[in-house]
Amino acid sequence: MVHVAKRDYYETLGVDRNASDEDLKKAFRKLARQYHPDLQSGEQQKKTSEEKFKEVNEAYESLSDPEKRKRYDTFGHAGGPQGFGGGFEGFDFGRGGFGDVFNDIFEDFFGGGGRGRQRAERGSDLQYNLELSFEEAVYGKEAKLRIPRWELCQECKGTGARSAAALKPCPGCKGAGELRFQQGFFSVSRPCTQCEGSGQIISDPCGTCRGRKRVYRERTLSVHIPAGVESGMRLRLANEGEHGLNGGPPGDLYVAIAVKPHPFFKRKGTDILCDVPVSFVTAALGGKVEVPTLTGNTVIKIPAGTQHDKVLRLKGLGVPNLQGHQTGDHLMRIKIQIPTKLTPKQKELLGEFAKESGMSTDTEGDGFFDKMKTFFE
Repeated sequence: MVHVAKRDYYETLGVDRNASDEDLKKAFRKLARQYHPDLQSGEQQKKTSEEKFKEVNEAYESLSDPEKRKRYDTFGHAGGPQGFGGGFEGFDFGRGGFGDVFNDIFEDFFGGGGRGRQRAERGSDLQYNLELSFEEAVYGKEAKLRIPRWELCQECKGTGARSAAALKPCPGCKGAGELRFQQGFFSVSRPCTQCEGSGQIISDPCGTCRGRKRVYRERTLSVHIPAGVESGMRLRLANEGEHGLNGGPPGDLYVAIAVKPHPFFKRKGTDILCDVPVSFVTAALGGKVEVPTLTGNTVIKIPAGTQHDKVLRLKGLGVPNLQGHQTGDHLMRIKIQIPTKLTPKQKELLGEFAKESGMSTDTEGDGFFDKMKTFFE
């Protein structure tokens, strides 16, 4: 008689000896799906897969138990029949992870996995796209939103039946919500298709929802938009989405914010930016100009000698921080305007200014390039 040595359990599952419990479970789930006899075609293929299936099960049954795994790592297959080689007879399907793996596989195969009654179903999340003006985003607002959604039917309280007497035990599953049958080596169950796992059928549907348990309605919801929101943000309103089924919780409502651009202002974080045109005379001599802000026009002082693109700041006139800690500033970028049309008198005065300042419109450029040449030498 020829004795065939058993394959190493780790090799059978395709994992290394340091594999975690989760690694073992993943490997077993994959191989169990691959070799399950009831998924094979042809008698020879079924027979071959059955042997593989038993081998995979034996390996996982041993390695998934901490004590058996420890004994196997120490003694190998010599650990004794009480520890290994139990085949199908040695499995404890009620034990933690092992039974859970088989339940997952059965659900994949048969679409249910012995859980019978309809599960509570959470309602769907909803999203409302809200467009705000620049000012509304900065200061916040109370928005009235019209939200269409599926809501629990108040007429039948979500049962789908006109009355309690209209709910009858399902004749297909006798009210159990599931059907049991033999599938290969195992007795498995799946939800009853006649009552969809509820265990009941509706003999007289509700006149309002027509047996659907929910109705589609539009409602008006008042939503507080906090000061400081900006485009791309989403506000979550818990439990304001669609109602669930079979006692399941409602979904959530998400308000997606989009802010319309402003003709004058831009935003950078909590600061507001704008360009302020200033004449070259005011920039040189200094003076006062009126500038717009979100709270109205205000007068600011332009220091003498202000350069182009210099930024002046008005403290506290920006955007409130969403956490309420502080408010940003209003930043004004100075844009010096050069006149494009000069009268002869203006040209004469500017020429005198240039002469008085030691400037020459003809040679200034040459001096600049001379300096550049020196820099690169």
